[in-house]
Amino acid sequence: MSLLAGFIYRQFIHEPPVPTESYEGRTVIVTGANQGLGLEAVRWMVKLKASRVILACRSLEKGEAAIADICSTTRCPPEKLAVWRLDMASYASVQAFADKVNSELPRLDAIVLNAGVIRRTFHLAEDNEETITTNVVSLALLAFLIHPKLRETHAKFGVTTHLTVTGSELYESASFRERKAPPGKLFERLADKNTLSMDRYDTSKLLVLFFIREFATLYPVDSTGVVINIVAPGFCGSQLGREWDSRAARAATKALARPAEVGARTLVYGASASKDTHGQYLPDCKITQPNRGLAKGKAGEELQKRVWTELKTKLETIRPGVTMA
Repeated sequence: MSLLAGFIYRQFIHEPPVPTESYEGRTVIVTGANQGLGLEAVRWMVKLKASRVILACRSLEKGEAAIADICSTTRCPPEKLAVWRLDMASYASVQAFADKVNSELPRLDAIVLNAGVIRRTFHLAEDNEETITTNVVSLALLAFLIHPKLRETHAKFGVTTHLTVTGSELYESASFRERKAPPGKLFERLADKNTLSMDRYDTSKLLVLFFIREFATLYPVDSTGVVINIVAPGFCGSQLGREWDSRAARAATKALARPAEVGARTLVYGASASKDTHGQYLPDCKITQPNRGLAKGKAGEELQKRVWTELKTKLETIRPGVTMA
């Protein structure tokens, strides 16, 4: 099925199932949880009886407003929810957040890495264009830093834990022209102001797909007890594309987008899914081989290995030893 045919099917014919898996007794973190998919995922989780959900947000004020909204619609006791500051555009913030998780949480059953950005103009964040810092490098850094807590929870409580990432079917359309850079220069080329294009978000989702597949291979679920997967919620109404706001964009969103609540079902599913989803790509809660576009075939495998190697090198410059955890 082509990308266009798949889009039509998912947006207008099929929708992900309503979540039913209980979250009772679980402690969960959702990044980017003050709006859109993250907010609706938290709302679902408290309906499914999660014991504690931490909303990881850049703005504490917006996080508190999200909690008030969730409590008013679900009657969830506010003490079950908390806002912790996390700015994915800052490596220091990511590390401080992970250190807090590892030192203060008695357990962590799942983390949904959902925070992301789409930039219309060039913004430098740390040593990359902000889309790459937020959607790829900080995500990978946080995954490595949080994975030990998930393993610890599995060992201590005898439960299967989850690390779920919000991906996108747009990985299929990524042109990733920067892949033509010399060896070791992928991220340097991505940080070049002159390479920024509308393809950057699609490319970030391709890179995240590559990362999760390698990360899951590095940490098999049978030895760690941690399910690692990547979901794709489809095109949803949210604030993600707010920098591209226009009358035409609003009309297109109204006509084509799913409600955020519907897309959020995929996040809730991924963070409670069975072990057979480990390392898998899950559009609309179904295991699907991501073998399209630049992820296809032997060339895709070789590009994935290159991205993995260069990303690990980059992470080691941020926090030495992090990829050895």
